[in-house]
Amino acid sequence: MTTQQTQVQAPDLVFPTDFVWGAATSAYQIEGAVSEDGRGRSIWDTFTRQPGRVVNGENADVAIDHYHRYRDDVRLMGRLGLSAYRFSVSWPRVQPDGAGAINARGLDFYRRLVDELLEQGVDPWVTLYHWDLPQALEDAGGWPARDTAQRFADYTAAVHDALGDRVRAWSTVNEPWCAAFLGYASGEHAPGRREPARAVHAAHHLLLAHGLATAAMRAQRADSRIGGCVNLYAVSPQTSSAADLDAARRIDGLQNRFFLDALLKGEYPADVLEDLGEVTGFAREGDLEIISAPLDMLMINYYSRFTVSGVPGGAASAAAAPTDTGSPWVGSEHVSFAEGGRPVTAMGWEIDHAGLREVLLRVAREYPRVPLVISENGAAFDDVPDADGVVRDPERRDYIEAHLRACHAAIQEGVPLAGYFAWSLMDNFEWAWGYGKRFGLVRVDYPTQRRVPKESALWYAETIRRGGLTGPAE
Repeated sequence: MTTQQTQVQAPDLVFPTDFVWGAATSAYQIEGAVSEDGRGRSIWDTFTRQPGRVVNGENADVAIDHYHRYRDDVRLMGRLGLSAYRFSVSWPRVQPDGAGAINARGLDFYRRLVDELLEQGVDPWVTLYHWDLPQALEDAGGWPARDTAQRFADYTAAVHDALGDRVRAWSTVNEPWCAAFLGYASGEHAPGRREPARAVHAAHHLLLAHGLATAAMRAQRADSRIGGCVNLYAVSPQTSSAADLDAARRIDGLQNRFFLDALLKGEYPADVLEDLGEVTGFAREGDLEIISAPLDMLMINYYSRFTVSGVPGGAASAAAAPTDTGSPWVGSEHVSFAEGGRPVTAMGWEIDHAGLREVLLRVAREYPRVPLVISENGAAFDDVPDADGVVRDPERRDYIEAHLRACHAAIQEGVPLAGYFAWSLMDNFEWAWGYGKRFGLVRVDYPTQRRVPKESALWYAETIRRGGLTGPAE
């Protein structure tokens, strides 16, 4: 990779000097080596073996072979000038059965990875759970079983004890909405169950796992910075009709407020509990106090906006539940998703950077003040190398730039936004979509595992060096 060494143009939109410029990945999507060095089986290993679950029957047995190539990958991060790298730890690699003995070889991999990052001047940000539940725990009930939350706290304590002397930034559970409702209601993600009521229990237990893990880390070290991680959407009614307004309330309630209110207010929204109807009994006395323990930061993953209608039978958007796998929207059966008329990514997700500013302002204004971090933001496009091997991806560059401008505007309006992580550092295994959707700043040629920084990566590196964006604010 070569980058221009000429004088860097001063930015017009300057970010705070301590702003964190990062990129993110997750263990199952990049590591491979699923049967090496004592790693146990995860729910995604099982899921990908089931016919029809993943496009083209693909799996992450090799993925992008980061387990063996991590040193080269970290050096690439250093050349791009990343100030931080958000990665997840594979629970079954560290604790093969999800309980009991710790696999020292698994922990050693993450020790080496952290050391390499620090050597390159890249701050490690650890996510403890990014959806790869040990299969043994799923066999015992999975996230709908309360005991899984306690097992997660035990696993967290082992990882934090091993890495906490060098890692300061931690997030607990990535996108609990997805893990609960795509995994246990629609069946689109592992473990592929369609049990809507149990999915609500799973959502609560994922939040409880966050709280118990936070307590476990606090007991070990007072200097760790701990955050919860939620995927938030801007939600709009298709029209101003009462039905559409109520549909927007319902989707916002289950997607956003269910998690935000629990984490930051210590309660579940009364209207969401009413929407859930007979789905009760998932919370015990004291749970919400554990869940809402003070955070050092709230990590927000943002990709798109939902436009919703209260008219049943509307066309579901690609960002919602695929029609052939049921719906994750428990208690919102009459809601449908509409097209908002915006450009879309290769995932079919509408591009709406204004929605990111809307989300940030809302959290800052409606909830107790806490530092915010954009922990994932990015887009898949069908970019390919040209004849010279250069990957020109102006759509991805424009997407990231527009969302960074939204971040800057939010900061100017008083939002305590501390950092931004692009999703994803490299092309990888995109869950049920297999390898066909490319989110990476760096292209991976899967047959050869060759890494090629796309033009968006070089632009992002230049933006980091500048400390901001050129050109006037919108």
